[in-house]
Amino acid sequence: MEQNFTYQQLYDFCHAIFSRVGCNETDADTASKALISADLRGVDSHGVARLTGYVRLWEANRINATPELKVIHETPSTAVVDGDSGLGLVVAPYAMQVAIDKAKNAGTGWVSVQNSNHFGIAGYHAMMALPHDMIGIAMTNASPLVSPTFSTERLLGTNPIAVAIPAGKQPPFVADFATTTAANGKLEILQRKNKPVPDGWVQTKNGSPSNNAHELKEGGALLPLGGDREHGSHKGYMLGSIVDIFSAILSGANYGPWVPPFPAYVPMPENMPGKGIGHFFGAMRIDAFRPAQDFKDNMDQWITRFKQSATVEGEHAVIIPGEPEAAMEKERMEKGIDLLNVVVEDLRGLGNRFGIGF
Repeated sequence: MEQNFTYQQLYDFCHAIFSRVGCNETDADTASKALISADLRGVDSHGVARLTGYVRLWEANRINATPELKVIHETPSTAVVDGDSGLGLVVAPYAMQVAIDKAKNAGTGWVSVQNSNHFGIAGYHAMMALPHDMIGIAMTNASPLVSPTFSTERLLGTNPIAVAIPAGKQPPFVADFATTTAANGKLEILQRKNKPVPDGWVQTKNGSPSNNAHELKEGGALLPLGGDREHGSHKGYMLGSIVDIFSAILSGANYGPWVPPFPAYVPMPENMPGKGIGHFFGAMRIDAFRPAQDFKDNMDQWITRFKQSATVEGEHAVIIPGEPEAAMEKERMEKGIDLLNVVVEDLRGLGNRFGIGF
């Protein structure tokens, strides 16, 4: 069963919670918008369902509600940002804005981040570049839940990549995807619904295929994009590794098995080599390559041609990355956002703890 809420209801509740844990007005606003963008775009696993998780991290003194965000190293087109253990929902927009500002001056801007936390959906941050006629890129490493091809150890996160590209009359191209066959949040949704996971998503602690949505709790692991070697899991493994290196080794954050876990009850890794979770952002000014309008006209033509593509019998038209999410966002802004009852009860419990009605 589900219950429906308006965007404003969820925003007001999240803003109140973030304020109660100590965020200032600006940061509470930034965090709330970033978090609920996931619900609007249909990525329910990364939206308000995770609000309690952020609060638990704050209670465990792993999130600083009043961070002093700063650039600790830079060149005209690059920077490293220290997130001061702040909410990734706050740190990431700050760092992406640094990348955009550098792109305005240098043509491109590249920012790696250390000492941050989970930043919600990558697409939200990449899309910040779109109003500036820029291409946006966002990546982050994450809790080690993924075994590389042929391994039984959990050494990588779901490590998403997002790329947002503006168009003219057509909606923007927005690719936002985990480098695993499925994000951990998809497992969490199936757990709430008591359903099995499809083949190729997870393996047991011994490396055997599994359809158990609770496999990670029993020592199992998520699988890289592709699922197994025969279906290209080595490519998913490489993509996840690239994200880990760009986000963390480049910035001085933790990487591989040392990335801090999202669940506050999971012990922190020993002998951590860096600071917090790492992110990587890029902004590329289109007119640093060619006139922006010419590019957007060609993007319109590209999108139109792909949507006109001949399709397999019985299938719908070819989907442009970001198209379903844009349609979902429009629909949910008009008709509200459906939340599973288990999520609603979790949020009500959280509200009760802080004296905030939900």
